[in-house]
Amino acid sequence: MSTPGEYYRSLPPVSKAYGVFCLMTTTAYYLGLYDPWDSISLSYQLVLKRFQLWRLVTNFFFLGPFSVRFAVRLIMIARYGVLLEKGPFDKRTADFLWMMIFGAFALLIIAAIPMLWTPFMGVSLVFMLVYVWSREFPNARINIYGVVTLKGFYLPWAMLALDLIFGAPLKPDILGIITGHLYYFLTVLYPLSTGRNIFKTPLWVHKLVAFWGEGTQINSPVQPDPSAGVAFRGRSYRLGTR
Repeated sequence: MSTPGEYYRSLPPVSKAYGVFCLMTTTAYYLGLYDPWDSISLSYQLVLKRFQLWRLVTNFFFLGPFSVRFAVRLIMIARYGVLLEKGPFDKRTADFLWMMIFGAFALLIIAAIPMLWTPFMGVSLVFMLVYVWSREFPNARINIYGVVTLKGFYLPWAMLALDLIFGAPLKPDILGIITGHLYYFLTVLYPLSTGRNIFKTPLWVHKLVAFWGEGTQINSPVQPDPSAGVAFRGRSYRLGTR
């Protein structure tokens, strides 16, 4: 049985960094070091008029105050983000980081629509990870609270239903599903239907990962994946090497 330190060191870099930043952001709020609504929330008015550009990034690191809901979101990063990064994105750190960057950028565009704006979009980014995981592992067996067992494909919808039951806002979850499906369409469904991969990880992301010390990866053609299931096959071909 591994110690907490060994478990921490075993985590892949992007999921680990994102989870740690989210934990530190909420800890700082708990200690009264700042007010997230005044300091790091997404406000296009403050971004454009006062050039508080950091809000475009910092809003993704606040998952709410310490609570059961916060713990669930952090566990989702530690489980589904890590499973993605160690599985389909193994040795493809740049691709995984680009997925996160794309998700954040897409959410910022969506939030520019007033009715879809939310002050903190970290929950949506986490939900995007869950959605992508559900498409990558559609036949995985998931047990929810020891009561319901279902296929991985249905996990985002089950989490959405739980938030509805417990009275949590549904907008962040739905935005995460939309963003996750957009990413999946661009990287999997469109290449499968056309044979063209138009959504390659930019070179600057590869260079950033190399500077980070994780090595570089090269975008490669679509390759078959024999491990895909039959029902809700998910990605029957994978972009990049495994």
